[in-house]
Amino acid sequence: MSQQSKIEWTNATWNPVRGCTKISPGCAHCYAQKIAERFRGVEGSPYEQGFNLRLAPAMLPKPLRWIKSRRVFVNSMSDLFHKHVPDDYIVDVARVMALADWHTYQVLTKRSKRVRDLLDGKLRFAALLPNTWWGVSVENRKHGLPRIAHLRDAPASVRFLSIEPLLEDLGTLPLDGIDWVIVGGESGPGARPMAPAWVRSIQQQCKDASIPFFFKQWGGANKAKAGRTLDNRTFDEFPPVLRQPVADLATRKALLRQLDAWVEQWQNELASPMSPSKGSIAG
Repeated sequence: MSQQSKIEWTNATWNPVRGCTKISPGCAHCYAQKIAERFRGVEGSPYEQGFNLRLAPAMLPKPLRWIKSRRVFVNSMSDLFHKHVPDDYIVDVARVMALADWHTYQVLTKRSKRVRDLLDGKLRFAALLPNTWWGVSVENRKHGLPRIAHLRDAPASVRFLSIEPLLEDLGTLPLDGIDWVIVGGESGPGARPMAPAWVRSIQQQCKDASIPFFFKQWGGANKAKAGRTLDNRTFDEFPPVLRQPVADLATRKALLRQLDAWVEQWQNELASPMSPSKGSIAG
C-alpha cells in the first residue's frame, strides 16, 4: 500500500491482492512482476513469495485510515479479477470502496468477462457508485477490443480504458459509454515502440467524442527522457470527481472494527488446510 504513487494518473495504490499471471501480449514486460520478483525470498517482505498470487486481507482496512481524499489505483500489483481470487473476496474489496467513499477508486483489469459478469451480479451494489471507476487494459486489436466490448456491456458509473502499452494502431475505437481514456507506451529494457500516429488517432477520437484524454508517457528504455508531451503539450484530463466528505472519527473507528472482523475471517479461511484460497497460487 502506498500513500503516494509515481503513476501519473493516480494519487495512491492499494493492493489487497498481490501477484498475478500473464494472459496477453500486454503482460510480456510486466512492471509489477519485475518489482515483486526482486523481493522473492526476502523474509518479511510483502513479496517474499515473489509474484505468486496471494490474497492480502490485512490490507482491506487501509483506505479507511486515510483522512484525505485520494484517487486510489486498486491492485497496481495484481488483477482483482484474476480467476483464483474468490468472488466473496472481490465483494469485500468493493464493500470497502463503498464504505470509504471519500476516495475515488480506479479498478483496472484484463479479465474483462469476469468484471462484466460480476458488475451485473454480485458487484451491482458497487457498479454505479460515483466514486468507483471501472477500467480495462487495451494493448492491441485482438485482445483489447473485446475487452472494450465487455466493459461497455457492464453497468458502471465511470468506464475507462488504459491503453498501455499501446502496441499497434487500434483503428476506430468503440467509445460510446467510455468516460476516460489513458494512453501510454511501454517502458524499460526491451520496450516495444509506439508510433506517434497511433496516439494522435486516439487523442483525436477522444476529442471528437468529448472524452477526457490522459497521455501518460512515450516510454522506451529511458521514459524520463522521452517524456509525456504530445504535440508540444501535456494531456492531463480526468472525468469529473464527486467529492464526498470524510467520515468523522467515531464513524471511521466503528467501520475499522467491522473490517477487523472481515480480516480475521479471511485470515482464518486462508489458514485452513481445506481452503482453496490457502497460501500462494501459481497458475
